[in-house]
Amino acid sequence: MAKAARLTGLIANLALWVSGICLVAMTGAIAAQVFWRYVLNSSLIWTEPGSVMIMGWFIFLGAAVGIREGYHLSFDVLLYVLPDSAKPWLHSLSDLAVSIFGFGMVRYGSELAINAAKTTVPSLGISGAFDFVALTLGGVLVVLFSLERILRRLAGLPTARFGEPEPVEE
Repeated sequence: MAKAARLTGLIANLALWVSGICLVAMTGAIAAQVFWRYVLNSSLIWTEPGSVMIMGWFIFLGAAVGIREGYHLSFDVLLYVLPDSAKPWLHSLSDLAVSIFGFGMVRYGSELAINAAKTTVPSLGISGAFDFVALTLGGVLVVLFSLERILRRLAGLPTARFGEPEPVEE
């Protein structure tokens, strides 16, 4: 389990770096558009579709990393009234639901990517599938990280949760 956690940690770090680079690239593209439009009185045709496309990448990759690190949205009211022995089961049920959602992202994102592969984004000159590959890859990571959380819990290892102290890695 420790080797798998190191591997998924490396994947999460890579996804986080790509997500951060995409955020900076999108910010730069929007800043360039503002400069060209208001200072040079011209316009760049690629910045809006490019920024939206890049935004999809950093959102889906960053969200998957957030799931691995325990920062995903949760509804914890029931956890306050249940005994501590029931909490891991509900956490695992939540992670299972998240992984099912991630599977839907993979399934429908890949269908969208396949259908959009034949089209070209005119202002960028790239395949329309590029938009949906981010959804599909994000879904793969969501499934991977959710299953990792379930397996860690089953193995009795600490699993990060938002608002709780950081678990100690082995």
